[in-house]
Amino acid sequence: MRKLSMGELNRKSVEEFKKSEKIPLVVVLENIRSAYNVGSVLRTADAFLLQGIYTTGYTAHPPHKQISKTALGADESVFTRHFSDGAAAIHSLKEEGYKIWAVEQTEGSYLLNQLKIKQGDKLAVVFGNEVTGVEQSTIAICDACIEIPQLGMKHSLNVSVAAGIVLWEIAKQYLEG
Repeated sequence: MRKLSMGELNRKSVEEFKKSEKIPLVVVLENIRSAYNVGSVLRTADAFLLQGIYTTGYTAHPPHKQISKTALGADESVFTRHFSDGAAAIHSLKEEGYKIWAVEQTEGSYLLNQLKIKQGDKLAVVFGNEVTGVEQSTIAICDACIEIPQLGMKHSLNVSVAAGIVLWEIAKQYLEG
């Protein structure tokens, strides 16, 4: 076994990324305190060729020094749009035909490992604040909630870690489709 060189990875340029067909999945980041977490989620969105990231409320958005530090260029490739609040982002996405799922532990939430996504569905997933999660008012206008099964004591993950898990699980279904 040999580690691949950078030249062997077939990395897309920013222009190639922007022209590529994307997985119809948008990430909504609601009131995320850490710009570093935003950068990490941007990097994940780039890795999985997602449609884009919508930031809301006081979530930092590009251009931003701390985002750039963890995004490693994904802040240049991934489409971003900022909204004053989660409701504005969700209404915009619904007008474009997206189903909206909040990632939150709620009554009646669906377990991530049991989700089945229909090919062609346009989906947006909402991730909330590192301490308080997705706002109840936002949950109320979502189509459903999904949660990551957790077996330990904490039942809590860093938002960028949770995003990585959820986005891969969803992207995988689009890729296998």
